[in-house]
Amino acid sequence: MDTPKLFSLEGRTALVTGGSRGIGRMIVEGLLGAGCAKVYISARKADQLAEASEALGDKVVAIQGDVSTVDGCRALAKELSEREDKLDILVNNAGAAWGAPFEEFPEEGWDKAMDVNVKGPFYLTQALYGLLKAAGSADQPAKVINIGSIDGRKLNPWETYSYHASKAAILHLTKRMAARLIRDNIVVTAIAPGAFQSDMNKAARDHGDAVAKNIPSKRIGSAEDMAGAAVFLASRAGDYVVGSTLTVDGGIVDAGLPGNSIDAG
Repeated sequence: MDTPKLFSLEGRTALVTGGSRGIGRMIVEGLLGAGCAKVYISARKADQLAEASEALGDKVVAIQGDVSTVDGCRALAKELSEREDKLDILVNNAGAAWGAPFEEFPEEGWDKAMDVNVKGPFYLTQALYGLLKAAGSADQPAKVINIGSIDGRKLNPWETYSYHASKAAILHLTKRMAARLIRDNIVVTAIAPGAFQSDMNKAARDHGDAVAKNIPSKRIGSAEDMAGAAVFLASRAGDYVVGSTLTVDGGIVDAGLPGNSIDAG
C-alpha cells in the first residue's frame, strides 16, 4: 500500500470559501501541502484576500465573492468556470455568526447566519455542479466538504440562535446532498470544528489556555489538526466516507464530561 499516495492531492484544483483567514486558511495550507496544483480562495474583503494570496504563494488565486446570495454564488461559479474546466475539491467554509438575547434577536441576525452558513453552501455547490461532475470519476471522485461546527451537535452557553440552527442544518444538509451527488461521483462530507483560533471564535483566539481547561485533550485545535482532517476527506483516504461529519474538537462533544461548558464553536 502506497500510504503517501493515499493522502496525496497532487495535481488537483480546489476552491475554499472564506479561505483568507481562520479555519479556511488552515485548510488552504493543508491542501497546498498535500500537493494541490491550484487553490482558489474567495471572501468578501479584497484586502484580506490580497494579503492571504501573497502570503500563501503563487498556487493560490483570490476571487472576491459573496456567497450569502444565490446571485453571489452564481457569479463566483461563473468566474471560476472561465478559468477552469473542472473542480476537484470544494470547501464550503465561509461562515457567519450572530448573538443577541432571545427577546431582542433581530431578523438581520437570523438571515445573515442562515444565508451564509446554509444557503451559500447549497447554492454554490449547485452552481459548481458541472465543474465538480466533470472532475469526478469512480476512481477519483470530486469532493465537497462543508464546514459546520460542534455547535451543530451541542449547545454552547451563548444565545446564538441562528448560528446554532444553521450549523445543525448544514450537517443534515450534507447527508441529503451526499445521497444525491454520489451518483455523479461527487462525495459530500462535513467537518464540525471545535475550539480553533479565528476571528469568529474569539474565546479560543484570545483566551486559549482558559478554554483548553474544559477540553478533554487539554488544548485548543491547531492548524495541523484542521488541515489533517480536510486532507483526509479530500484525498483517496476519504473516498469511502460519504455524508458523514468528522468532528474535530479534542473530545468536547463525544468525550466531554456533563456540566462542562465551553465557547468552542
